[in-house]
Amino acid sequence: MQFNFEVLERDGSVTLLSAEIHSMIIAGWAGRNHEAIEHHIEELAAIGVPRPSQVPLFYRVSSLLLTQEADIEVIGEKSSGEIEVLLFAHNGQTYLTLTSDHTDRGLETVSVAYSKQVCPKPMGRQAWRFDDVATHCDDLQIQSFVIEHGQRVTYQDGNLAALLPPTDLMQKYFSATTMQDGFAMSCGTIGTQGSIRPSEAFYMTITDPVLGRNLQHQYHVKSLPEVA
Repeated sequence: MQFNFEVLERDGSVTLLSAEIHSMIIAGWAGRNHEAIEHHIEELAAIGVPRPSQVPLFYRVSSLLLTQEADIEVIGEKSSGEIEVLLFAHNGQTYLTLTSDHTDRGLETVSVAYSKQVCPKPMGRQAWRFDDVATHCDDLQIQSFVIEHGQRVTYQDGNLAALLPPTDLMQKYFSATTMQDGFAMSCGTIGTQGSIRPSEAFYMTITDPVLGRNLQHQYHVKSLPEVA
């Protein structure tokens, strides 16, 4: 599929980019600290998700799940989002944007792989060149917010220092620190504040405190009837 991005350049200018993404990889259990990984495993175990066979673990999902739309549709009331850095390659360069690995938490108790395949993966419309942030990736801050009782509340808050570096994930999967054109990889997430839970809307942002800029995206969730 073809996606359009505004690439925010280091000098403040904007470059328009149309990139094809034909292959999507989700890096799971990608925490850098063993205790943090175990915390996330236990967090998911609390809602019935089986432990992973190894860490990190790479899931292949359809690239057709990626969307830049502001609304998604899911079955039932048991899905939720989680912010992740998304890398994609185009014309020999790697770019960074943000995505939500929106997942069906009910199906996740049966199969993590299947649960990731049944929900759209919202993705930002703006991106950075990965080379512009590669040397200070650990400083990038990731945050997400949900709606509860009509108010926007913090759902996730941390930085990439808690996760394996994106170059490490690419090395583990591709045996190189770059990707082939058309590939995209989401790079893991951090724990939630409170339990994993659904929301009618999901807001996410990546902040670069070194270059003083951010990427943002938000989407609304429409739950379709779950019928037998």
